Amino acid sequence: MSLQQLNSNSFEEIIYDDCESCLVIFSRKDCHVCKEVVPMLDELKPQYEGKFGFFYVDVEEDKNLFQRFSLKGVPQILFFANGEYQGKLAGKVEEEAVEDKIAEVLNA
Repeated sequence: MSLQQLNSNSFEEIIYDDCESCLVIFSRKDCHVCKEVVPMLDELKPQYEGKFGFFYVDVEEDKNLFQRFSLKGVPQILFFANGEYQGKLAGKVEEEAVEDKIAEVLNA
């Protein structure tokens, strides 16, 4: 997986201090749907190099972040721009839906 893992500290830094436009997938290693969605994000990542960040949070290792956003179930893909939450996609999402949301966030 080429997505950078975030913990509470790095999440604060990237999302709120650096105000990076990005997505963060909340997943778990033993989640079957996550195992389909994460590789798709890995494939999309190079197209957005330098424009849009791709990160992940392991909900088993960082339950606080998962609970902070009142998320139910995984995978959940949260989108951020300028330090603000821009929405989410949940479950088994299609590549096109992710690309559409990224375009929306970048054009906001």
